[in-house]
Amino acid sequence: MNSRTKILLIYTGGTIGMRKDLKTGALKVFNFSKLLQRIPELKQLDCEIETISFHNPIDSSNMKPEKWTEIASIIASNYSEFDGFVVLHGSDTMSYTASALSFMLENLSKPVVLTGSQLPIGDLRTDAKENLITAIQIASLQQNNKSVITEVCLYFEYKLYRGNRTTKINAEHFNAFASPNYPALIESGVYLNLKSELFLAHNPAMDLIVHKDLDTNVVILKLFPGINKNVLSAIIGIPNLRGIVLETYGSGNATTEDWFLNLIEKAIAKGLHIVNVSQCTSGSVNMGQYEVSSALKQIGVISGKDITTEAAITKLMYLLSQNIPFGDFQTVFETSLRGEMS
Repeated sequence: MNSRTKILLIYTGGTIGMRKDLKTGALKVFNFSKLLQRIPELKQLDCEIETISFHNPIDSSNMKPEKWTEIASIIASNYSEFDGFVVLHGSDTMSYTASALSFMLENLSKPVVLTGSQLPIGDLRTDAKENLITAIQIASLQQNNKSVITEVCLYFEYKLYRGNRTTKINAEHFNAFASPNYPALIESGVYLNLKSELFLAHNPAMDLIVHKDLDTNVVILKLFPGINKNVLSAIIGIPNLRGIVLETYGSGNATTEDWFLNLIEKAIAKGLHIVNVSQCTSGSVNMGQYEVSSALKQIGVISGKDITTEAAITKLMYLLSQNIPFGDFQTVFETSLRGEMS
C-alpha cells in the first residue's frame, strides 16, 4: 500500500454516522472531523484520510437524484487530489445510490466505495468500525501507484460487491446486502481475498466524465395476479412519463391477456421505454423462453437480462437524459455499460 494514498470520506447520513446519547438513548450525528478520535484504529492504515460531510446529513430514505449529483460533484471536484473515495450512506437506499453513481461516473480510474452500518458507530456491538476500516483499506489498495479498484462498489459485512449488482435483503442482520447475479469482488477474512478477474476493466486513456443530469420521469411497476386494465392505463397515462421498469414473473413472463399486451404496445408506440426485469432475486429475464414472454419481445419490450431493479431504474434515468434516438435506445440499454448485467 502506498503511504501517500489519500482517501476522501464523504458522509451523506445514515446510522454509521450516529452516536447514542448515553443519558437519553437518542441517536445524534457525530462530528466527522473527530473521526480519528472515535476510531483510533484508522491510524494504523497507511493512508491519509480527509472528511467531508453533507451540510445537512440525511436519512437514506430521503435520498434523491439531486443528492446523487451532489455526491458525484464532490467526487469530481476532489478527483485529482485523492486516490479513493468512501461514501458513508444509510443502508436502505444504498444499492440505488451505488447503481446511480456507477452510471454517473464514466471512465472511473479510482475506487468509490459505499458503506454504512446496521448499528451506530458508538454501539458496543457495532458493525460500523469493521465496515468503515475495511472500506477505507480497500479504497487505498494500489499497485504500481495505480488504484486496484476502478469502479463503484459497496462494502458490507466482509464482502466488497460491484455496487450496481447489489440489493438490500435484510433489515436486521449484519449481512444486509446480496449480489445475486455476480460474485463478491473481495472477501475480507484474515487477509483480503481479491478476485481480480471479476474487477471492471479500466481504459487509462479515457478521462473521467461526470453525468449530472438524470431524468426522473420513470416508474417501477410490479406485476401481480389481478392487476387490472384501469391500474395499468392510469400508470401509462401519467403526464411526461418516459420509462417503466416492469417487474415480471420468473424469466420475464407476464399475462398474455389482450388488454395487457395492447396497452404495452400502445405505450411503446407513443414513445415509452419499457424494461423487463424479473421479480426473482436471482436469475435473468429471457424473453422468448416461454410463449408468454415471446409476445413482450415482439412488441419491443427491452430485456433487462439479469440486472437488478435498482440498477434498471437508475440506468433508465441516466440513459433518458442522454438524448439517445428512440430506435437505438433498446440496443444501448441491453448493453452492459458498467458491468451491471451479464
